[in-house]
Amino acid sequence: MNHFMLPGSQDNAPANDLTAASGRYGVFAMEQLINELIKHGARKSNLEAKVFGGGAVLRKFSTLNVGERNAAFVLDFLKTEGIRVISQDLMDIYPRRVAFFPASGRALCKKLTNTDNSVVTAEQQYTAKINTTEVAGDIELF
Repeated sequence: MNHFMLPGSQDNAPANDLTAASGRYGVFAMEQLINELIKHGARKSNLEAKVFGGGAVLRKFSTLNVGERNAAFVLDFLKTEGIRVISQDLMDIYPRRVAFFPASGRALCKKLTNTDNSVVTAEQQYTAKINTTEVAGDIELF
């Protein structure tokens, strides 16, 4: 299971570029997930995917269409890799809470409406905290 924030690096750096090698980018997160599964004995031909997300949860970023780009990216990536999508819940305006049970392969997805959107509230509170907390502490360079 992975969760990425953007389809690829902003400058479309090559996949072997260390600045692009971050799990926040779909292209790296997907490659890393598939490679780790194969290292642990999975056969690519047996892989199946369940995809969730792509919601426009940050209304201020509507011009970037990040959710739409992520949804299009993951479906295209899986098709290119020959991995069958057996379940999906993509797009919309709501964030989702996903629970995955690896032993059975079962996934549960719940859309968080405005009345139960504790994730957004928690993120807003955390942002306010880090914007007002003074940065302090020691740093060790090596």
